[in-house]
Amino acid sequence: MAREQTLEFLDKFKTEIKDMKRDLLSQVARTSLRTKVHEELADHLADIVVEAVQTIYKGGEDDFLDLNMVEIMSMQHQTTMDTKYINGLVLDHGTRHPLMSKRAENCFVLICNVSLEYEKSTLNSEFTYKNADERARMVSAERKFTDDKVRKVIALKELVMKDQKEHNFVIINQKGIDPVSLDMLQKAGIMAIRRAKRRNMERLAKATGGEAVNSVDDLTPEVLGFAKLVYEHQLGEDKFTFVEGCKNPTSCTVLVKGPNEHTIKQVKDALRDGLRAVNNLIEDKSLVAGAGAFEIAAHLHLMKYKSTVEGRLKLGVQAFADALLIIPKTLASNAGQDVQQASIRLLEEAAKGNKVGIDLETGKPLLPEKVGIWDNYRVKKQFLHLGSMVAIKLLLVDEVIRAGKKMGKGGE
Repeated sequence: MAREQTLEFLDKFKTEIKDMKRDLLSQVARTSLRTKVHEELADHLADIVVEAVQTIYKGGEDDFLDLNMVEIMSMQHQTTMDTKYINGLVLDHGTRHPLMSKRAENCFVLICNVSLEYEKSTLNSEFTYKNADERARMVSAERKFTDDKVRKVIALKELVMKDQKEHNFVIINQKGIDPVSLDMLQKAGIMAIRRAKRRNMERLAKATGGEAVNSVDDLTPEVLGFAKLVYEHQLGEDKFTFVEGCKNPTSCTVLVKGPNEHTIKQVKDALRDGLRAVNNLIEDKSLVAGAGAFEIAAHLHLMKYKSTVEGRLKLGVQAFADALLIIPKTLASNAGQDVQQASIRLLEEAAKGNKVGIDLETGKPLLPEKVGIWDNYRVKKQFLHLGSMVAIKLLLVDEVIRAGKKMGKGGE
């Protein structure tokens, strides 16, 4: 009994930890996205960003979070609130055979980079024949080379579906499939998609759990991926193929929708920033309180440090401390608040030992961690470094100009 209670407690604890991590990721994504789009859309996109990151990241200490495995596909259709997460991949083209099935469930997916079409010789060559029979034999031999490859794919389909009649078979090929081969595949009940983008080959393999093959020789069921649903969607003249319902995918798609290209581009930029913000959190494993809280705390720390230095160094410390206040002042100004009053309130509250930032709606101090406003550690570190570096470079420009003037006078 005690053991069962302990296991139940551990399962509950793991669930709470997972939910806590998800909440933190959502807060970081939301903080980034709300600077790019309106609040309602930002909250909607934040959930999509977290879902995408958790799909491609498995939580290992040494795992590399490859954001290229998140495909951002766009459709000029509906509104931005219809943007959604796809547990799989969306291809920007469809099938090329009029009788081929447009929808298949419980699909074995073969991902390959094999030419299933007649290809002309890359060298300048010439064939001569004496009569029509010889020409027919030559054409038949050339056709047989391609047909044999198609038959091997059909043989694999028959092998894996021998005991699973309710399943379907889909082939997604990076290279071409000619009309004759398409007809053979259609008659065998195979849904075939040709000319898949090169960038999607690795994503397809990671999404479906299969392997991308470069040859149809020695095909085995182990190279096949699986998807619960593969279907074609047509929007105007454009066709899209959805590969959804993948098991344990490590690649996914965010389908961006919007009424026009400008809006879609804005949402895409916001998504990339949100993904990068969450990625920075996972890599840094640390966060900094947002809403200007860090800058206020750093300003007070520098003012205390100022009393420990002597001479002209005090002026440098004072200038750096005052420069940090630009960020909370700008936040207050952009929110339409009284800049001086908001700054004084923040400094007074922070002097009491509270890590406060600015509430853009009221202009009063707030605790960023309670409302979920977070900044990335590496971003703060970088702007502190770049601020001093830019100032040094500007001073060097003045020195160069002054030295140039002296050299000109000496030359005269």
